[in-house]
Amino acid sequence: MGTSSVFGGQGGASPLVPSFVGDAGAPSADDAADATYRDEDGDGTPPPSDPPQPPQRPPVPPNADPTRFTAARNNFSRFASSGGTDRASLGRALSHYVDSSTGGARGAAGRMGSARGAGSRLLGFLADATTRGITEALRALDLADLAGRPIEEVFLGLADYICPDGGSVDEGIAREAFIETIVDLAAAGITDLDTLSEDQMQTVFELYATNAIEARLCNDIGTKAVMLPASARDAASVQAQLNDFIRRGVADALSAARVAAAALTPDRVLGFVARVYEQAFDILRIMGDAEANA
Repeated sequence: MGTSSVFGGQGGASPLVPSFVGDAGAPSADDAADATYRDEDGDGTPPPSDPPQPPQRPPVPPNADPTRFTAARNNFSRFASSGGTDRASLGRALSHYVDSSTGGARGAAGRMGSARGAGSRLLGFLADATTRGITEALRALDLADLAGRPIEEVFLGLADYICPDGGSVDEGIAREAFIETIVDLAAAGITDLDTLSEDQMQTVFELYATNAIEARLCNDIGTKAVMLPASARDAASVQAQLNDFIRRGVADALSAARVAAAALTPDRVLGFVARVYEQAFDILRIMGDAEANA
């Protein structure tokens, strides 16, 4: 989180489900005109038609509760104001975020948006690199000129593929999380893609998923909260504890999914990543409750 941009906080009145819905499945006027009738009485004339009916649209979901982030935000603010000493408030913040603010682990995972696609592209690339080698994996993306470069340069060159910058807050979160991951590589001891092991591949994805969840949480409930600690040292402690808490949840989710990860195919990566996010949020809720009641 150290180099992340601060995005504007999520408005409480924003719907959890997009307010626009398609009309897929509703018959069009042209379809109705082309339909043939059955001459039930044999007189050769069509029966009188019913007056045309407007297409049936699914009901538009109402705006979400405008106060749904309040409990999580207030608890996170208490944790930040304490300089990282009020762990119970951190636990309550995460538990409220998953349960009350987003409607459960699946709802929280659904808010990851672009980070799910970015995570699946990252994991797919890493799997290809460990299977066929980094040069072939880069060549498949028309990035062969990056082969042999330092790992940070390779990842920076992959940024537009992993997380295209479309300008939305959601896409910005995914991209900032990827940049944070590049910064974290050296500290994780990952310095050479040519010798990348399966454990290191999992670590890279673990770092990315952790940074993405942290950025999503801070955007939703922690905007400007890191400004609350009285000193830079306290602010660093708040950030480090939040990151560590989330990473433990992600690591547990990945450990539980290790068998599925070993059997991943390209068409299953996105579903795998979505499940990891959902399991991670569920674990964070459980961890949060335990911290709050310790």
